[in-house]
Amino acid sequence: MAEFRFPKRVAGVRSAVEQLELDGILISNNHNRRYLSGFIGSAGYLLITQSRAVLTTDFRYTEQAELQATGFEISRIQGRMSEWFPPLLKDLEISNLGFEADDMTVASLQMFKGVAKEADVKTKFKPTEGGTAELRAVKDAEELALLQEAINIGDAAFEETFEKMTPGMTEKEVAWEFEKSIREHGAESLSFDTIVAAGPNAARPHHQTGNRKIREGETIVFDCGATYEGYCSDLTRTVVLGTHNDEICRVYNIVLEAQETAIDKVAEGMTGNQADAIAREIIKDAGHGDQFGHSLGHGLGMQVHEKPHVGPRADEKLVNGMPFTIEPGIYIPGWGGVRIEDVVVLENGKARVMSHAPKMSF
Repeated sequence: MAEFRFPKRVAGVRSAVEQLELDGILISNNHNRRYLSGFIGSAGYLLITQSRAVLTTDFRYTEQAELQATGFEISRIQGRMSEWFPPLLKDLEISNLGFEADDMTVASLQMFKGVAKEADVKTKFKPTEGGTAELRAVKDAEELALLQEAINIGDAAFEETFEKMTPGMTEKEVAWEFEKSIREHGAESLSFDTIVAAGPNAARPHHQTGNRKIREGETIVFDCGATYEGYCSDLTRTVVLGTHNDEICRVYNIVLEAQETAIDKVAEGMTGNQADAIAREIIKDAGHGDQFGHSLGHGLGMQVHEKPHVGPRADEKLVNGMPFTIEPGIYIPGWGGVRIEDVVVLENGKARVMSHAPKMSF
């Protein structure tokens, strides 16, 4: 059997399995499956024990799995679950099987349990939470390189799109220009539906991009991202076409100060809520505390939102190798909003900014 493509990741899961006193774990989350094995197909499960690692998938993907998931035994799913799952449990000699409780549905769990019971397989199913997600929070050099490329693509596409923005374009037209641009720069896809929120729409942090025409002299919140080889970027810029008024300048600079201060002061060993408080206090002191209603940021990698959490209720510590966003905002109903977002990674105890798209200067 060839070496695992990602041996340290598999070893990390095996360590967790041992600590939880399990015989093995069933990985159902598609991002975790790809992270551990390298297999990018859309269907399949991993079963990992201390001595064996099996990727089970159907006819569509078996050849692909053999090429991508080196080190894993490839087991082809044939027929109903009752025909392949119980024999696999017996072969792997699993009495206590962990499953991803934060991913698997109740219906799926009942199906797995049911076929095992019908086959008289004495396997107990034990819920686990967050194990692989916690491993994913700290990125290795290869992951950071892929993440940086996704960020570079998103940054370049934002700049190109901003240059094309003119009054009269709709939010949807602007979003489409961004999507075309990331594709031309080599992205696999958007990392999430692009948010273009113009004027009063910018008061809604997750506005659904629509047909409103953008105008001069109003805030336009542009939240966008690209996916490259499975890794996601996330960038927000607030822009104004034409002239801006004093109120836009005032609100924008509060958010910019909050963001830049958080980037400068965040450090390894802080909890997510301590990092959040750096920016939140600045916005609160400026009289807008009630208008910053979301977390300061979030981890990202294979998903746009993953560990670590960076918000008022996040008590987990931030450590070197963790990339996450810093994105304070102020949202004023009927007027608009401002959000500025960059991706940083903790290195040598401090934040290194990975995003490089220009910001407005008032």
